[in-house]
Amino acid sequence: MKSRLIDAVMLVCMAAVILSCAGSSGGKTGSAGGQRDSLKSPAQEPAAAAAAYKAVPRTDPNSMTAHAQLLEKTKKGRIDVYFAGNSITRRWGATDYPDFLAHWTRHFFGWNAADFGWGGDGLQHILWRLQNGELDGVHPKVIVLLAGTNDVGHIAPDGADEAEVARIMDGFKAILETMRAKAPEAVFVVTGIFPRNDHMAAMPVINKINDNLSKLADGRKIRYLNINDRLADGGGRLFDGMTVDGLHPSLKGYEVWAQALKPVLTELLGPPGDIDYGPPPTGDPKAGAAGTGPR
Repeated sequence: MKSRLIDAVMLVCMAAVILSCAGSSGGKTGSAGGQRDSLKSPAQEPAAAAAAYKAVPRTDPNSMTAHAQLLEKTKKGRIDVYFAGNSITRRWGATDYPDFLAHWTRHFFGWNAADFGWGGDGLQHILWRLQNGELDGVHPKVIVLLAGTNDVGHIAPDGADEAEVARIMDGFKAILETMRAKAPEAVFVVTGIFPRNDHMAAMPVINKINDNLSKLADGRKIRYLNINDRLADGGGRLFDGMTVDGLHPSLKGYEVWAQALKPVLTELLGPPGDIDYGPPPTGDPKAGAAGTGPR
């Protein structure tokens, strides 16, 4: 059964790649100036960035297996808080990081939260997963998005490429527009990209992107959350104990994020319940012993 499901997902992925290639023509997709302040309201440019920004699947077997697991997760339990993102999001609620998972459970139990992060994803990969079932039929009340660090990881030392910043912003807009189409009643909590000390040259572009993300917020359906001044000093140097490797948060770093999120969730959902109806957590399919997952 599981093998047939994974095979079916891989066939869908291959078809998506073929259609994507057939429908694309030349060059990188940029952002027109008139698109950069979209998403101010549901009626404004409903699919402009989503149409321009190309979704790309992760076709390695482990990512396809993880995608199949996340598709199954959408059908289990009740999901009121949906976390989307890359490995920073994934590790917090993953079975292969039991200390982080215990921390996640302690803070979000009763809010029916579910983690849909996947390690190594860029914005184009998150978009593909959203467009291929990972938000279908879920109807969350709140969606927390933390993404973009893998998109700035290759930024040149000058960090001043405005076209690159515009391209990354197109990815964020495409993701938000796709989420809004699939979960129109949800409130989106967009978290600013965290500082990364494994690549300090990226800090200027991270700051530019975060500034642009803040402008997408309308204070109602789209909220912006930036905790970087609680994670790092003014130059982006992470405080001692906030990270395990210069990129991924430690328990201390996740605690900062949790303390910033909980007042927002309480405002939007009320206090957490005594019973949690969220789906069981998932983990890296290739993980061996607990805590040794590569992502």
